[in-house]
Amino acid sequence: MRWRGPGLHSHRMRVLVVGAGGVGSAFVTIASKRAAYAHITVSDIDVAKAEAAVETASDNDANRIVAAHIDASSEVSVADLARSMRADVVLNACDPRFNPPIFEGSFAAGCHYVDMAMNLSVPHPTRPYEKTGIRLGDGQFAQSPIWKARGLMALCGMGVEPGFSDVAARYAADELFGEIHEIGVRDGADLVVDGYDFAPTFSIWTTIEECLNPPVIYERERGWFTTEPFSEPETFTFPEGIGPLQCVNVEHEEVILMPRWIDVNRVTFKYGLGEEFIDVLMTLRKLDLHSTETVDVKGVQVSPRDVVAATLPDPATLGERMTGRTCAGTWVTGLGKDGEPREVYVYHIVDNAWSMREFGHQAVVWQTAVMPAVAIELIAAGVWHRAGVVGPEALPPKPFLDLLDEYGSEWEWADYKDRKPVEEPAA
Repeated sequence: MRWRGPGLHSHRMRVLVVGAGGVGSAFVTIASKRAAYAHITVSDIDVAKAEAAVETASDNDANRIVAAHIDASSEVSVADLARSMRADVVLNACDPRFNPPIFEGSFAAGCHYVDMAMNLSVPHPTRPYEKTGIRLGDGQFAQSPIWKARGLMALCGMGVEPGFSDVAARYAADELFGEIHEIGVRDGADLVVDGYDFAPTFSIWTTIEECLNPPVIYERERGWFTTEPFSEPETFTFPEGIGPLQCVNVEHEEVILMPRWIDVNRVTFKYGLGEEFIDVLMTLRKLDLHSTETVDVKGVQVSPRDVVAATLPDPATLGERMTGRTCAGTWVTGLGKDGEPREVYVYHIVDNAWSMREFGHQAVVWQTAVMPAVAIELIAAGVWHRAGVVGPEALPPKPFLDLLDEYGSEWEWADYKDRKPVEEPAA
């Protein structure tokens, strides 16, 4: 029987959302429907974007949801706004390049902190495709003792991937397996965007960062190490008719987080990108258009990656043109509770038609935003709390998964064999 927590709203939360892009705006829409949220301040350097996010709220009695200006690159700006709004928790909905000042500002203001991507990595200076340099989140983990000493929680990597994927791994470890051999996060979709030859459904800035950095792999005997981008191609069959996709290694937080709290031999993260998407990314790298270093263009300093992002459509605006579903999940192998070999995929699928109809946000953005909404509700209830810098797999999974169902889009798991769903016997 699934856990059902009575009195989830023992403390109604005051939340400061930093960033009013697609995910920040979707969070406001989702959280405005929930009684756990006493007050939400959605902030952005562009106040008009924050005001537009407020307009998406379904319940804004007594100015429960307000817009504000913030400079996410300034620790002082973050701390001052958090204090003035009496925030309990700061939700970082910005690109991870802004993590350090938002993280530090949250601590200075005495707030809990939630993000959906950890501090950026820096490749090894001489052997980038063999050894890790500065890993994702290293700077945040280094500060865990001072967060713990103040009784504050920094919940890092609490989107869909990382986030739901980590909760899924914890659930599999606790409920489905006696011994885990390998965990592989596998992300795929059958989404189509009409009218564009190339239109990523999530931030291209972040996608370039993840896909063109050296992918990280964890093995018990070797620890963390890196490979070339798009290494170890495999065919993984996604459930419910999405079907087989070629998946390749990319850099992602789950590989860093899961071995810290789950006993596992090997961890990978692979995207079902498709050949065309990989070709585009490889071309960007070949032309150095993935770089974040500024160059002089007729007297103006610009980052090539920012130019690429500016030429592509905003993913948050693509919902009306999108059809299909997105699938996030965690594939696990090992021995079941009975000691027999087992292979399982724990997953969450969102249909774009459903998320647009019910919330007005496209599937990838909604799926990312709903996860911190669930997490913060559990923090409000005291069900999720662990002082220090932690990942989602450090916390009990069942309350999260049950509450996620209540938000309208249920998670599932399926038995697999050789990276394919096991066919159900005919009735």
